[in-house]
Amino acid sequence: MFFFDRNDFPAQIERSQKLKELKTNTAYYDQKIAAAKEELQKRKTDPSAYERIAREKYYMKKDNEDLFIFEQ
Repeated sequence: MFFFDRNDFPAQIERSQKLKELKTNTAYYDQKIAAAKEELQKRKTDPSAYERIAREKYYMKKDNEDLFIFEQ
């Protein structure tokens, strides 16, 4: 016997799938947070890290330099 309400069998399956998806997203974001914390720690301990990050991520350069970008 089936009852049609907000807790029926198809809704339970849908919620179970959504819960599994959210758990995988949680694992993904936990990894991102760990990487960000590691990068923050590097920035705090290494003063040359600011220059390296500016050059690598934002393609900044000094006035007397030329910048060449090679894509793989």
